[in-house]
Amino acid sequence: FDADAPAPMVRRRVAAHAPSFLRTSTVALLLAASPSPSPPSAASAMRIVVQRVKRASVRVGGETVSSIGPGALALVGLHEDDTEDDLAHCCRRLLAAKLWENDNGALWRHGVKQRGLELLCVSQFTLYGTLSKKNQPDYKRSMKAAPARELYGKFMGMLADGYEKDKISDGRFGEMMDVDLVNDGPVTIMIESNPTPGRMEEGKSNNGESSSADD
Repeated sequence: FDADAPAPMVRRRVAAHAPSFLRTSTVALLLAASPSPSPPSAASAMRIVVQRVKRASVRVGGETVSSIGPGALALVGLHEDDTEDDLAHCCRRLLAAKLWENDNGALWRHGVKQRGLELLCVSQFTLYGTLSKKNQPDYKRSMKAAPARELYGKFMGMLADGYEKDKISDGRFGEMMDVDLVNDGPVTIMIESNPTPGRMEEGKSNNGESSSADD
């Protein structure tokens, strides 16, 4: 038979032409030699939880370090495999996320840039936390502190370059923070640079309206 033929074709040829006493054992060997599909790998992606807010602020050690009025609060998590490409993708998506109505009252039409709203980012490595068998959090998929600090800084720079620097606020990387907010809606979405298969990153609103319109 043709050694380069696909495995299913080879099996059919064997079944048709091999002596009967050889058919079962030969087909079994071919099945055993056929490559089995690889299990899906765990998704690696930069992850951002975005909340539409009426106001939000961050306090560190009792001191308010950042505060915004109407806009969005973004909890930013970096995966251990993230690169600058992931940063650029999430930056574009975050600034373009249409969480507000337009001037005519149509839902899900405008993003922060179109509305001239503020954006507060908070570094959040716990977004990649998982629970062990003992129900203890494990953060091994999160990027280590030193490279994460560097990439997070670059991400904040991308946001400032893509919008207006004075409308972009930040928490304090690596610090224990008290985050206060009033969620407007509530509206909360997740943005990932490599969305998990089978889960849409965007879709329809609760009332069934598409979120893809631009006006």
